Amino acid sequence: MARKTSPTRQKRRAASGPRGVGAKEKRQYEHIKTSAKRSGRYGGRAKEVAARTVLKQHRAQGHRPGK
Repeated sequence: MARKTSPTRQKRRAASGPRGVGAKEKRQYEHIKTSAKRSGRYGGRAKEVAARTVLKQHRAQGHRPGK
C-alpha cells in the first residue's frame, strides 16, 4: 500500500524550492517566484520559471545537485 503524505507536508515540500540546492538558492527561488507573480509575468508558470532560473545559475557556478 502506498504511503500518503499529509497536506501540510505537501505544502512545505512545494514551497521549499528546487531540490539539491542550498539555503541561498531557496531564498532566491522564493524571491523570483513572488516577483514574477506580483508583476504578472509567466502566467501560472512562476514556480517553474523560478526553479529553472535557480537551477541554471546553480549549474553555471559549477555546483552539482545536492553538493
